[in-house]
Amino acid sequence: MDVLSLARFQFAMTTVFHFFFVPFSIGTVFVVAIMESMYVRTGNPSYKKMTKFWGNIFLLSFAVGVVTGLIQEFQFGMNWSDYSRFMGDIFGAPLAFEALLSFFIESTFIGLWMFTWDRVKKGLHLFFAWMIVFGTVTSALWILTANSFMQHPVGFTLRNGRAEMSNFGALLTNPQLMYELGHVLTGALLTGATIITGLAAFQLLKKHDLSEANKAIYHKTMRIGMVLMLIFSLGSIAVGDVQMRYTITEQPMKFAATEAVYKTTGERAPWTVVAIANPKTHEVKGIDIPDMLSILSYGKTTGSVKGMEEVNKELQKKYGTTIDNHKMDYYVPVNTLFWSFRIMCGFAALLFLMSLIGLIVTRKGKKGNRFFLWIMALLTFSPFLANTAGWLITELGRAPWTVYGLFTIAQSVSPSVTAGQLLFSNIVYFCLFTTLAIILIGLIVRFLHNDPEEYAAKEDAKRMDPFAKEAF
Repeated sequence: MDVLSLARFQFAMTTVFHFFFVPFSIGTVFVVAIMESMYVRTGNPSYKKMTKFWGNIFLLSFAVGVVTGLIQEFQFGMNWSDYSRFMGDIFGAPLAFEALLSFFIESTFIGLWMFTWDRVKKGLHLFFAWMIVFGTVTSALWILTANSFMQHPVGFTLRNGRAEMSNFGALLTNPQLMYELGHVLTGALLTGATIITGLAAFQLLKKHDLSEANKAIYHKTMRIGMVLMLIFSLGSIAVGDVQMRYTITEQPMKFAATEAVYKTTGERAPWTVVAIANPKTHEVKGIDIPDMLSILSYGKTTGSVKGMEEVNKELQKKYGTTIDNHKMDYYVPVNTLFWSFRIMCGFAALLFLMSLIGLIVTRKGKKGNRFFLWIMALLTFSPFLANTAGWLITELGRAPWTVYGLFTIAQSVSPSVTAGQLLFSNIVYFCLFTTLAIILIGLIVRFLHNDPEEYAAKEDAKRMDPFAKEAF
């Protein structure tokens, strides 16, 4: 394998693994903050036990997310030095805000939230929880500000072969950022709600007998989680639909690939439900629904969708057939994007449907049968697949660019790194990520041997004054 292929593989590996934990932590802390808000509002101690119990799942995901984020930033400098040189003036500012502002807020208020239970007023402690939520959301904002520039460059000037920032405000008002941030946040909140709901279902499926108090807490957890799943699955679908309509004009090659459209359609465009495309012959074998792509794209039965062949000719005319002596075509991996799009949308629809069914099944204090619990438990893993599919669409759909229309992937790789070095670092990172995954899963499984009632009792015992009479 050559340097470019190994560098791209490493970027994919580090990004996908890191992005397992970004929506995980953003979503779970939001759910935990909702639970604590219900405790403060109602005074019901079961909500407090629920908050403290599921808060530990957030803390574990956050810790691993920090480690994987550091690795990802390290590989930028190691494998993509020419990209860093070209984009440093743009990329550096939002990354600095993310580290100095958002991460500072997160880490500070996580500490306050962890160690001030029953030591400060309930309202103040709740404020700490929502500040963590604020920190995670603004962290996503800054990272997506940089990524949105890569998708749709704004607020810059080209000088001395580098992109230099000329308008920071333009980066924050980038239309790509508005769509991307909305879609990522709704997806993250859906992720957190699904994971908490699924883990609660796993707990109810335990073979050992659960106390009625613990059963009640897990059922309340599932009800809260399913309400949030319903809201954010619908929100994710709605925001994603708006974003894809924006993509039709901004990145037509990406949109055409997600629908496997090689040749420009007629005025009544059919929607291909499932298909296999041949990138060499441009033949697509699949099942079509007449007029549906026009409806999905434009909200009406008429409207042509530009095919990849036509888009490629337009891009070659605009950017050239060669860049730095590399022959250019602007096709993207169509089968990967086509199926990634369907995986992402399919899971969003499934989570909406199951949350709606779940709320009906568990209404008026009903518990739901084991079959339903198994379905919800297995859905715990679905957000990781959906989020990965969405990120593949975002990144692969931009090919062959790292910065759309300005800088190619081939131009971005470090000139001094060797294939042997990259192969070695890929092996090291893979082993490290595998170890982290095993540790995290092991810690979560070990923690879930506890239940909220018993865990709360253990925590209360730890905080007891060793010199108080109750200790003797």
